[in-house]
Amino acid sequence: MQRYILKRLLAALPTMAIVGVVVFSIIHLAPGDPAAIMAGEDADYEQVEAMREAMGLLDPIPVQFWNFVSGVAVGDFGESIFSGHKVSKLMLDRVEPTLSLALISLTISILISIPAGVLAAWKMNSIFDRIVMILALTGYAVPYFALGYVMIILFAVKLPLFPAGGYVYMSEDFGQYIYHLLLPSFVLGFAGSALITRMTRATMLEVLKEDYVRTARAKGLGETVVLLRHAFKNAANPVITVIGFSIAGFISGVVITETVFAIPGMGRLIVEAISQRDFQIIQSTILIVAMIYVMVNLIIDICYVFVDPRIRYDS
Repeated sequence: MQRYILKRLLAALPTMAIVGVVVFSIIHLAPGDPAAIMAGEDADYEQVEAMREAMGLLDPIPVQFWNFVSGVAVGDFGESIFSGHKVSKLMLDRVEPTLSLALISLTISILISIPAGVLAAWKMNSIFDRIVMILALTGYAVPYFALGYVMIILFAVKLPLFPAGGYVYMSEDFGQYIYHLLLPSFVLGFAGSALITRMTRATMLEVLKEDYVRTARAKGLGETVVLLRHAFKNAANPVITVIGFSIAGFISGVVITETVFAIPGMGRLIVEAISQRDFQIIQSTILIVAMIYVMVNLIIDICYVFVDPRIRYDS
């Protein structure tokens, strides 16, 4: 197992190196001069040059890249152009809302999609199957922001059951923390469950046709045992892959959902940084997102060997 994980980690290093180069290039390829933005509209040429020197933009490109990599290696992502605060501190302040929203949304998504997909395959062409597919198609087709606004109108305005936005930190009031996250988490989780539901149903339909499933039924095993122990276990690998893709998709969904529900998380930080052309924050958040993608793929690879013993650790 250790060898398998080590090989997957080593395989991720070239990807992260390429991502690092691309992220570093943003500040040089993006339109606009960060030094001029930082100096202000009324700054003259000398002031802009002084700001460019202070930001290290006059150094040779290899030197700038080394400074960027060495800073990232110790958790130093530089300072925000506009606020002057450390980017690492700004991101840490926004991590809890984003992680909370993503984890609760993922939990809701899995709890909805896997049982719905399994039961839809078991009751293929029934009314239940058709309802599940209609809901899955709806969740797949409706944009996050549209679904978010509809939920706000229905459950925060017409039926004031949930707050329309905002966030309460876990340390302040755990009950209000959950209460404020339920509606945005359901929006993100419902949209994310669409693809997982469809994949679960499709793979289950294929597995339920296999001979070993018919043999299990012929032995008199209960339908629950057949569905879970024999069918779903063999259909789990594609579902795990789709869940991994959904986790990555949640990252883009979090940006929109946090904006709609006014949650002060990483998503809103990215939006604010883009609107202000705060290149240091943009660079850092893109790098963190890329690292999350790589780690998600690594976790998926590890899950494969637990679900399917035919996958060898040294493969």
